[in-house]
Amino acid sequence: MSRRLRSILSLDDFERAARRHLPRPVFAYVSGGVEDNAALRDNRAAFDELGFVPRVLIDVSKRATATTLFGREYSVPFGIAPMGISALSAYRGDLVQAEGARRSNIPMIMSGSSLIRLEEVRTQCPETWFQAYLPGDEAKILGLIDRAATAGFKTLVVTVDVAVLSNRENNIRAGFSTPLRPSLRLAWDGITHPRWLFGNALRTIWNHGMPHFENSFATRGAPILARDVERDFSKKDHLDWTHLALIRKRWQGRLVVKGVMSPEDARIARESGIDGVIVSNHGGRQLDHTVSPLRVLPSIVAAAGAIPVMMDSGIRRGTDVMKALALGASFVFVGRPFNYAASIAGVEGVQHAYSILQGELYRGMAQLGIKSVGELGPAKLMRIAGVRAPGMPV
Repeated sequence: MSRRLRSILSLDDFERAARRHLPRPVFAYVSGGVEDNAALRDNRAAFDELGFVPRVLIDVSKRATATTLFGREYSVPFGIAPMGISALSAYRGDLVQAEGARRSNIPMIMSGSSLIRLEEVRTQCPETWFQAYLPGDEAKILGLIDRAATAGFKTLVVTVDVAVLSNRENNIRAGFSTPLRPSLRLAWDGITHPRWLFGNALRTIWNHGMPHFENSFATRGAPILARDVERDFSKKDHLDWTHLALIRKRWQGRLVVKGVMSPEDARIARESGIDGVIVSNHGGRQLDHTVSPLRVLPSIVAAAGAIPVMMDSGIRRGTDVMKALALGASFVFVGRPFNYAASIAGVEGVQHAYSILQGELYRGMAQLGIKSVGELGPAKLMRIAGVRAPGMPV
């Protein structure tokens, strides 16, 4: 293990290290929520309202964290959530996260707002999932879907909670924009973080040229650094379930919808032939004061029927993974900590983040008195504070 990782004992330690390593605008983009950060805070608060009821004197020596999702066995019930512009915080960030996931035998979802071509990621890490934001018209939607299919992706994740751009005031205050605009402030932020400047920014430009938004459409998008070019944010407020039906008809692989927070939407997704849903409030980055996905998870599981219900937003500990699974999640995804891990230590950092979370889960299972993640259920939990979640005993 490298010296930089020896002091990293938890996923939160990665965030503290990344705050020192990354320029202020980049860190603000990754870490921030929206407006007053109420949704961001509730993502953590919901986990703190639940406690465990352990059993003792159970032989847990042969416990295992392995989990099957969509017919594929993974080493643990968690993967890496899609995060836009990851190559800005880590050199070749999407490839680094995908490679770390491949070595750890977990799924990684690459973002449609990425700076590395989806074909390159798919070639290096064939089991990676691709996440798409729907472009504004049918021709562009089908062009992007066909491109992902031609590249060989088996799982398409469509994020549906971005009808309009959110009000991320923290980005403006920190000097972040998409694309980034050259300024003395931006130059100073880079100069004062030389490890990031030489290890990522200048190294990327030297080896690969100016990064562009590569996967928003079937064609290449705007550069990440530009004075006058606006990133193409096609209007999406007219999109509805008919567009998802269009994708379901065209896409022959596995189709997952991300951003579901309502049981009614989960029911419609199931009836529309969707293969799975991810309960998510976009990491607290879209509509502020949206409740934590953990709070609505049991009702969505009930509405979704037999299709897998996954979850992201706010997971930082192995105990968080256990709580989500106990409330009905088939699988969970973790975002920011893996971004931070990649930024400070590349693939090794991603693997270390995996090892930390897997170790916490493995120990937690023993202390709770279970041998497999399938034994987790509402009876293992008790409310400590706040409103009782459906299906959970008082």
